[in-house]
Amino acid sequence: MKKIIFLFIAFALQHQVNGQQINNAKISFTFVAKDVDGTLEGFSSASNIDWDTPENSVIQGSVQTETIKTGNFLRDWSLRGSKYFDADEHPKISFKSTEVKRQNNALLVNGNLTIKGITKPISIRFTKIGTTLKGTTTLFASDFDITILKKGRTSNKVLVRFDLELE
Repeated sequence: MKKIIFLFIAFALQHQVNGQQINNAKISFTFVAKDVDGTLEGFSSASNIDWDTPENSVIQGSVQTETIKTGNFLRDWSLRGSKYFDADEHPKISFKSTEVKRQNNALLVNGNLTIKGITKPISIRFTKIGTTLKGTTTLFASDFDITILKKGRTSNKVLVRFDLELE
């Protein structure tokens, strides 16, 4: 019995040493067709990154929809409204990984992104620079019922950048 308890404690300690959490994040985006940059804040995370075995990692977090900022007060107010992000009904944008794997010197994270109650799969490629994970992905706002331009899906392309500070 003592051996089992010892093995359990040893495994738990090893997992804590190998695991790394996300402490803070900066999430920014560019709406390509209009060349509009913005940020989202209010980040919270329950991530654990295992560098020795990335497939055991979980990367998940959310941001507060109401924090969207583009440098234009009227545009921000409009984006928070029911026509676009509907921040009152959908206060969070969330992501949870379904697969984390090493790809050369990077982590490829596949997961589900939920915006306005609509969940779609996305892939984010992260590279580690010091104590920061820098990631990028491309998505289409219209896939989440946010149509800025009515010229088709590709006119609603958004580039998203993540700067995740590790503990």
